[in-house]
Amino acid sequence: MKKKVIYVLTGLVILIFIGLITGLFIMKNNKDDSNLTTIKVSEVTHSIFYTPFYVAIENGYFKDEGINIDLMLVSGSDNVAASVLSNDTEVGLAGPESAVYVYLGGEKDYLQVFAGLTKRDGQFMLARNDKDFKWENLVGKEILIGRSTGMPGLSFLKALENQGIDKNKVNINDAIEFAELSGAFIGGEGDYVNLFEPLASKLEQNKNGYIVTSVGKYSDPFPYTAFYARKSYIKENQELLTKFTKAIKKGIDYTFNNSSKDIAECIQKQFSDTSIEDLTIMIERYKNADVWLETPFVEEEFFNTLVSLLKDNKLIEKTVYYKDMVNNLYE
Repeated sequence: MKKKVIYVLTGLVILIFIGLITGLFIMKNNKDDSNLTTIKVSEVTHSIFYTPFYVAIENGYFKDEGINIDLMLVSGSDNVAASVLSNDTEVGLAGPESAVYVYLGGEKDYLQVFAGLTKRDGQFMLARNDKDFKWENLVGKEILIGRSTGMPGLSFLKALENQGIDKNKVNINDAIEFAELSGAFIGGEGDYVNLFEPLASKLEQNKNGYIVTSVGKYSDPFPYTAFYARKSYIKENQELLTKFTKAIKKGIDYTFNNSSKDIAECIQKQFSDTSIEDLTIMIERYKNADVWLETPFVEEEFFNTLVSLLKDNKLIEKTVYYKDMVNNLYE
């Protein structure tokens, strides 16, 4: 009987000890999290296209820099810009053309790019049944591209030009909102559609279309997606955003230096409804398309390519200067 009591008491002591250790561990983690500075980030789409950013989140690179990321999906680059201007978020991840439009609109506390992420279009073109695709096949056909004033539409127009296709001979549908493109295509609109991953692969898996080419591979490299914030916020939080940019660089380095499968396992939480196998294929597809910058630094010539693209498409008239629009925090 005494032995039984001893066993019970010993068990209770062990349970109490485990409880204390667990409690201290939880308290320590909560304390650590409470010391982090939260930055609210609005992203224009949630796509494998932004893999280095998600790697930085999932591998704890932001936390290492004392930052907690509060991520919000805001469809449309104009809406991302609006979310930053209204102070709903501090940082926007979108096409920098939206920052250019804000600057030319006369906003005094305008948006500045402080770090880059992608250098090419991350869309893949899907056809209904065109497995033997050539760019000339687009002549006389309808393609859904989203808004023609955004980076996806602009990049596609540049790809057409680079392939010697007259855009006036292609039925370009730019009337459908970016977030509604896949649904419209599934519903029967268009002969082709441009989509980011994982949507492109999901449509292909469901036999709603076939991936025929990468758009970015045939367009020009320019700052396609970047991180921006209000000019005043960057000035007041330069040290914080420099740490943010360091985390992005670590995410980029990991993406370049690890296998697509390792990366897929790293970011799987961000795409819980997509298998590791499918994620691996999509990441490899983006690697082959050479979409990511090697560092977050946005070069002047690189930015000027974007400005020229906007001017060539008559979306802006005035020249926008690099020194006004880009404030690199990565040296």
